[in-house]
Amino acid sequence: MKLIRRGAEGDIFFTTWNGQKAILKSRKKKDYRNSSLDYRLRKQRTIRESQIMSEVKEFGIHAPLIHFVDIKNCNIIMQKIDGVLVRDLPNSNLVNSCKKIGRLVGTMHKNGIAHGDLTTSNFIISKENIFIIDFGLASRTLKSDDHAVDLRLFKEILNSAHADVFERAWSNFLSGYKSSVGKERFAKITNKVMIIESRGRYARVV
Repeated sequence: MKLIRRGAEGDIFFTTWNGQKAILKSRKKKDYRNSSLDYRLRKQRTIRESQIMSEVKEFGIHAPLIHFVDIKNCNIIMQKIDGVLVRDLPNSNLVNSCKKIGRLVGTMHKNGIAHGDLTTSNFIISKENIFIIDFGLASRTLKSDDHAVDLRLFKEILNSAHADVFERAWSNFLSGYKSSVGKERFAKITNKVMIIESRGRYARVV
């Protein structure tokens, strides 16, 4: 195995599964937590992540195929998606991709899934398809507040990492999102985003 990335929640390794390239996600023990609580949390999150990654396929979302879930060690072995991270696309391609990303996020939200970590690093362009990866913070929820947090994070990422094309990219994202969730839901969620932003401004002033 080869370590690809160390994360706050888990480490990502390149490996193989039945002769095919694969990714291993291993949730690390947290020494500051009670050991039994730590294991229970890691176990629950491992199960939830693998289940949600499988569920989203039912409504047309491309996500890595789960090969094996090792509940005892809190590991997931999944398909390695070959492609280009949306983060690394040329500006024009990134802007165009944001409309489809918006549709995909809207489809997830409409079906009761919040991703929890919407960044341009968690979308991969592969053979004309956009794959969504890293469901480690995903949850089952229809709450507009949770969906607004997803949108707010993606907006922040665009504004910080892709500032040169922020306006066009965000506009395309919203257009795609609206086409999936409908006008009424769109208005409710985007209003929540504005409320979150206003709270942030107030907190910075105080």
